Amino acid sequence: MLERLQKIISAAGITSRRASEELILNGQVTVNGAVVTELGTKADPAKDLITVNGKPLQVSEQRLYILLNKPAGYMTTLDDPEGRPLVTDLLKEINERVYPVGRLDYNTEGLLLLTNDGDWANKLMHPRHEIDKEYHVRVRGKVHKSQLDQLVAGVEIDGKKTAPAKAILIKDGEQNDWLSITIHEGRNRQIRRMCEAVSLSVVRLKRVRYGSLVLGVLKSGQFRQLSESEVNELRDPSQAVLAAKRPPKQQAASTNAPRKPHEEHKNRPFQKQQRAPRKP
Repeated sequence: MLERLQKIISAAGITSRRASEELILNGQVTVNGAVVTELGTKADPAKDLITVNGKPLQVSEQRLYILLNKPAGYMTTLDDPEGRPLVTDLLKEINERVYPVGRLDYNTEGLLLLTNDGDWANKLMHPRHEIDKEYHVRVRGKVHKSQLDQLVAGVEIDGKKTAPAKAILIKDGEQNDWLSITIHEGRNRQIRRMCEAVSLSVVRLKRVRYGSLVLGVLKSGQFRQLSESEVNELRDPSQAVLAAKRPPKQQAASTNAPRKPHEEHKNRPFQKQQRAPRKP
């Protein structure tokens, strides 16, 4: 079946579709021995020999969807000229080639998705889907209400105002405050630059939620594979947006968790309400 080259490369788990286009434009892709530099070129992965940087392309039939708790000090790229650690180094048990869905900065921690499903990744990264991403931010010093109001209303980055965000103070420390900031955009270093715009210095930054997905009990450097329902929920943009508005799902529920109020009421014996006697 003929498909656009960038879609084939992305589906093979090499990189995202946008990055695949750059590979094509840079002359790093060949089809049946001929270098291809036009984005509209189509090929059939079942019949044509496609290479990327001289290596034959193999489209995996197994689709993987991984949630990683990224530590600070790891790059969310597939290679680094400076030889710094890569997030894929943490996935030694995974034999298939996967790549990150979007990026987290070198010093940013937290929830990172990886996959070899190019279509799924592109849907999540497309700005029109407006999937919420929540970050916990430790800042130096105290946060004033006026700064929170500016973050909520939007600040200018490179001459363009950011979309309205959610920003609340979640921990009032002696020297450092913690904020929760939720955005649905994906600009480069956006949270750090938003904080800089309102004179807040970021000490630590961690993504804790992506749509309805939360880190749960995952420790730094650990990962898990998403369930089919989690994958499908994010695959449908409308469902992902709706899910983000619901309370996040926890990865594991505590057996000692208190019962919900409606459950206590449900198990309580029914008592018929006594009416006051009617006056004669």
